[in-house]
Order: sequence, then structure tokens, then C-alpha cells
Amino acid sequence: MPSNLSFPKAKGLNQKICKYVVICLVCATYILVSSQPKWRRGDSNSATNVSHLVFGITGSSNRWRDKRDYIQAWWTPNVSRGFLFLDRPPTEHLPWPPTYPPYRISDDNSRYKEYNKHRIPSAIRMARVIEETFKAEQGGEARWYVMTDDDTVLFIDNLVGVLSKYDHSKYFYVGMNSECFVCNVVHSFGMAFGGGGYAVSYPLAKAVAENMDLCLKRYPFLHGSDLILQSCIADLGVSLTPEAGFHQIDFTRDISGLLSAHPHSPLVSLHHLDAVEPLFPSTNRTESLKLLMEAAAVDESRLLQQSICYLKKYNWTLSAAWGYSVQLYETILPPSHLYSPRETFAQWMKGASPPYMFNARPLSADPCDAPHLFFLAPGPGRVTAYRRTSPRGLPVCRGGRSTDNVTVIRILSPSKRLDWQQDGGRRECCDVEVVDADALQVKLRDCGANEILL
Repeated sequence: MPSNLSFPKAKGLNQKICKYVVICLVCATYILVSSQPKWRRGDSNSATNVSHLVFGITGSSNRWRDKRDYIQAWWTPNVSRGFLFLDRPPTEHLPWPPTYPPYRISDDNSRYKEYNKHRIPSAIRMARVIEETFKAEQGGEARWYVMTDDDTVLFIDNLVGVLSKYDHSKYFYVGMNSECFVCNVVHSFGMAFGGGGYAVSYPLAKAVAENMDLCLKRYPFLHGSDLILQSCIADLGVSLTPEAGFHQIDFTRDISGLLSAHPHSPLVSLHHLDAVEPLFPSTNRTESLKLLMEAAAVDESRLLQQSICYLKKYNWTLSAAWGYSVQLYETILPPSHLYSPRETFAQWMKGASPPYMFNARPLSADPCDAPHLFFLAPGPGRVTAYRRTSPRGLPVCRGGRSTDNVTVIRILSPSKRLDWQQDGGRRECCDVEVVDADALQVKLRDCGANEILL
């Protein structure tokens, strides 16, 4: 009798058992993996945070000493990701402090010499910063590449909030054009100005980096680096997604009028602060930037956001830009009038017409249209104080009541930060009352349903 007997029924049973065990293991693994928290770092659906942003900063070794304060105002070592790209080794700035962004020297662009017919010789170097940034830093769940200049101040929490609105897995080019009409004519109305900063989603940054060489050769005559990049992006079928919180600041002189009537959008960036007067009276540029960033540390979501309220008992109108200034008028003025900034600033290009991309109110000697000005005073907490820095020097508004005796205005803001996704296009309302002979108190709050400000 043969000894190598086979048992087909038992063999088939074993196969079924093995198959069943494998299926159970697969199911158990799926359940285990799918039950893990959604905040794990590898999850592309998790909320965007600063670790998902990579910064590419265009700089110059010659001017770094004068610009570094602007970058240090927002750069956080071991948190912020990215590089400062310099035109040559920063020998005179060594040793390089750990509080600075890590630097890299821009690649040699001599191979583009025959294609460099640009009005600005360094245009190709600056345009390639996005390509070099992408190649240097594309891991670790990078979602957005944010390009800025070395004199750009960013407000990171607001930037993260703005970019969170968009799908980082799609092609997005987010930024803003210039406030100067003629500057947009010279460059493009559909171009993000790099001084104000702009953000490019990962897949778009990848496509731009892969096609940069061809693009540079395609556009040898364009005016500057931002226009080259906008053209490269347009060739990929992508248009600018405008966000009003990015500010090129193509102005000179005093920009307090603009900052006191900021558009209803989170403040994301400020540029050209060394081309304008200090942001606060009786301070230098370093002191004013420090004061503004202290306010941002308390509540960045409300920074510069305008609220308007009325003390009808005295016929007074109050316009507050949280964390910056208060304008007090001796008559009732409608919000539509106050949303237009006072023209305290001057044109970037003298004699240009039209000068701006928005309506501006000419400065007036009419005591009914000229406000008493109060600016943020240093101090901790959500109860911010705004003090008169100088007398207005005008008579009382006809038929009105003088506010000359008011020296300080305190603003109480809610502990919760503004939720731009939920609150939509509506500004906060406020109530104002006299609390001392020389002091007013303002309370910010949500507006009621169908509430009319006037």
C-alpha cells in the first residue's frame, strides 16, 4: 500500500482557514489605521499650520544690516521653515546668528546671460528663488511656498488662516497687486507683487520649478522678477487669487490713513516700511514695528480691523482700527465715508493719475471732517489704550460738541479671536461711553441681526 497518501478534503480546508485568517488580518489592520487621530502629520486633510509653510526670502548681503529687523519681527527659529537667498556670501555679517533665517547663496545664473535683457539685471536671480526654495525644501508635508523680500513683515497666524481657505493640493497663486494704479499698469493688474509677498501651493510650485528654465528663456524682456513669475504661472493656466491683506505699500510719507481704514480682510503683510514714516508718532521705525507686533501677539486676527460706533448723545463718531489707532469726529459720519482712507500718504509715482486702486479722502481743514487722532500706547492685555499724541488745532465742528478734553480711549475686545470663516463679510460692532472727564471706553461685540450702525 503506498505510503504517500493525500487527503484532498483536509488540504482544501486548510487553504480556506488560511484565506480566512489573511482576510481577518487585513480587516484588523484597516480598522487600526483608520481609527488613528486625523491630526497625524502625514494626513493631508489636517488643518494647515505654520509647519506646512516654506518661506523663500529674496535678500542682498549689502543691505541685510538695514533689513534684518523686518525679518526678525516674524521669523521664529526652529519653527519657521525656509531660506534667505543672498547674492553673495555674507562675510561681513558672520558669525550668522541662529535667530536669522538660514541663508543660501543664489545659484550662478550666467547660463541665462543671452536671455537676460531685463530692465533689472537681477530679475532672473530673484525669479528663480521659488525654484531654489522648492528644490531645497520640499519634504515634511510642505503645502505652501511663500515668497517675500527682505523688508517684508509677515503676520503668520493670519497668513495661515488665509491659506487654510484654499485646497493646497490644487494649483493656487495667492497674493495682491499694488495699491498704486500706475505700478500695476507698468507691471500687471494680475500680478502678485513680491514685496507684499505671495503664496504658491505645492503642486504649482513643483510645476513652476520644473518649467522655470524654459520660462526664463521664453520671456527675456519682461520688466522684473514678479512679472516673469506671473507669466510662468499664467502659462500653466493659473490666475492670481487676490487677498487684500497682502500689502505692497507703494506709498511714501505717512501711511496712518491707510492703516486706520484697512479693508475687511486679515492683515497678512506690510512692505516698504523703510520708505514711509514710522507707523506711530514719536517713535522710530524699530520702535513702531515692535509696538505693532506686540499688538499682533495679543490678537493678530483683529489687528487693524475697523469698527465704527456712535455716541449720539454728543453727536460723535468713533472709528477704531484695533491695535493701531482711533479717529474721533465731532459729527455723525456714515460708515461708507469712513471706510475710505484719509490721504495722509503720498504717491509712489508723483503726478500719476489715477493715483490709487481705491478711493481716498483728501485731508480736510473742516473741523467736521478732520478727526482727533489717538494711537496705541504700549501696554499688555486685551484692554488696549489709545492716547492723543497732539492737539488737533481746529475749532469745534459747527453745531457739535468739542472732544478736545478726551486724552485716552480704551478698547475692550472679546477674548475669542475673529473667525473669518464664520463671520464672513461683517465687521464687528462697538459701543462707546464716557467713563471719565478725559476718557472714553469702547466695547467691541458681534453685530445684532439686521443691526444698523447709524
